[in-house]
Amino acid sequence: MPVRPGAVGAVRAGAIVAAVVALALAVLLSLAVGARPIAPSAVLDALLHGGHSDAAEVVRGLRVPRTVVGIMVGASLALAGTVLQGITRNPIADPGILGISQGASVGVVLALAYLGIHTLTGYVWFAFAGAGIASVAVYAIAASGRGGATPVKLALGGAAINALLVSVTTAVLTTKASALDEFRFWQVGSLSGRDADLIGQTWPFLLVGVVLVLSVARGLDALALGEDVAKGLGQRVATVRIVGGLGATVLTGVGVAAAGPIAFIGLAVPHIARAVVGSDHRWLLPMAALVGPVMLLVSDTVGRVIFPPSEVPAGVMTALIGVPFLVTLVRRKAVPA
Repeated sequence: MPVRPGAVGAVRAGAIVAAVVALALAVLLSLAVGARPIAPSAVLDALLHGGHSDAAEVVRGLRVPRTVVGIMVGASLALAGTVLQGITRNPIADPGILGISQGASVGVVLALAYLGIHTLTGYVWFAFAGAGIASVAVYAIAASGRGGATPVKLALGGAAINALLVSVTTAVLTTKASALDEFRFWQVGSLSGRDADLIGQTWPFLLVGVVLVLSVARGLDALALGEDVAKGLGQRVATVRIVGGLGATVLTGVGVAAAGPIAFIGLAVPHIARAVVGSDHRWLLPMAALVGPVMLLVSDTVGRVIFPPSEVPAGVMTALIGVPFLVTLVRRKAVPA
């Protein structure tokens, strides 16, 4: 018996509501758990009634900015991964496939090594610039020659640019050892030490990226059916790829600049969201934007308490969670050959 469209919509809406609840719980967990546990009632009191206790100061001054950055980064990387998988029609694509993350890394390492910039809010702009230049270079390579920027050419161009940028990063760090210690703490990916100034610098870019990727949701659905079908449905394939790629670049720049190149959010979350709400990007993108922060905030919270009093960076925890997920994905043959 066929499922009615209204029933499918109700299921998807229920899944979105469940994801919102999960995000609210992850936020509360992030605010309450740490080296100094704080009762949920004290967290709510600090947020709603402006208490002035030590616990309230910790919540508002340290954990709220960290949690907000986690929400922004998780949503950014998850949306970027979802769009890149749609553009390239590659189920294992993530923000690293086009060299975008590595481009941001090159921007940061150059700022550290040669410009004497040593603050997170200072080199965030260089991370954005590096991500943008890398994505433009990849698209220029893929668009040249016959057939334009096909998924295979995008993937190959991304692999080539990524390898080049890794070499540049390594060369700089081997000749400028003074930048190595500072860069490696950024490179591992972490939410620790993030403050309100960083939020103020990056949220406009997040908004622009979200608008861009949502604007091509229908185009991505058509593109999933093949280029010829998408053109037959009236979609401008090149425009969808350019706008979607630009949105993914901006979102990756937000995530990588704010927290470093955190792994597996962009790879794993789109598959989780797709399993829940299906492949319609009008539902898939919002679901990914909710699941991404949940995954990152939970990973960050677990990393704070697993080896007290030290912290395991969020980038390490997401990799520990993401590797088993990827292995399971391959074993179940969810990734086509």
